[in-house]
Amino acid sequence: MAGRFAPRPARTPIRGGRSAVPAQGAAGPGPGKVRVWVPDGPLDVGLVLGPLRRGPGDPTFRTTPDGAVWRASRTPAGPGTLRVAARGGEVRGEAWGPGAEWLLDRLPGMLGADDDPSAFVPRHRLLAVTRHRRPGLRLGRSGLVLESLIPSVLEQKVTALEAYQAWRLLVRGFGEPAPGPVPGSGPGSGSGGMWVMPAARTWALVPSWEWHRAGVDDKRAATILRAVRVAARLEEAAGMEPTAARARLEVVPGVGPWTSAEVVQRSHGAPDEVTVGDLHLPGIVGFALGGDRSADDAEMLRLLEPYAGQRHRAARLILLSGRVPGRRGPRMAPRGIAGL
Repeated sequence: MAGRFAPRPARTPIRGGRSAVPAQGAAGPGPGKVRVWVPDGPLDVGLVLGPLRRGPGDPTFRTTPDGAVWRASRTPAGPGTLRVAARGGEVRGEAWGPGAEWLLDRLPGMLGADDDPSAFVPRHRLLAVTRHRRPGLRLGRSGLVLESLIPSVLEQKVTALEAYQAWRLLVRGFGEPAPGPVPGSGPGSGSGGMWVMPAARTWALVPSWEWHRAGVDDKRAATILRAVRVAARLEEAAGMEPTAARARLEVVPGVGPWTSAEVVQRSHGAPDEVTVGDLHLPGIVGFALGGDRSADDAEMLRLLEPYAGQRHRAARLILLSGRVPGRRGPRMAPRGIAGL
């Protein structure tokens, strides 16, 4: 009889249940590990780390009114939370969790210490002016492949709003609370706070109906499932040259040139890996550099030829310039997975 009424183990989110977890920060995480780094030139922390954010509701990324940027990552050493703030010419990083040391060791690279902005020579007045106005732009490398690959796959062939919602629902539904005193972790915060994306094994066990609830069609879900089965091999690509890393990523069926470029831009800080196959980028680059809002990929690459070796940086500057063609129609409406 005692066995019949013994407490049952908590259901795990892998099977669709929800296990009770203590509120973030409730146990008093205490001070994190700290690293102070002095960059060798202007640095805009928000601008450098901004590409790692997947929409305004990204549960792995926060900015706070004090100017700090918070990131929750799944590192090779385990989950970790990193807070980065720049003050008086130096950058202070504070981290919590098993992945704290890993994140702090790579803090300079994440903020563009390995990048060389002086290698970029503007050939157009628009880019020269934008670079002058944005001196803190650097291309940082996260050193993590899967955390950029999965949201990039979710962004294939759908609107940004659909992809951001899918990422948010899946991370909150199957990830784990970020360690440390993260923003929004106080009492009454509901589903706020920050979350670390699921481990590769957890992604592999997400039920099919949960993908559908998040608005992810079978094709994108299957690509992610194939990727997480070889997660260790894909993470090794972080130590390769960008071209070799892209080749390894594209071995996974469903990962093409668009997706691999989006990944290495973030994981490697690759200055020349321009995104090809994008719905909007060719028209934006064509309009900014040649007045041609109907430019295709071939024309975009032709216009970017003077920036060989720095084409991704040139594209970033164009996007930051604000010179984009006006809309000729309403935004693309979300189609839902039935239309994919």
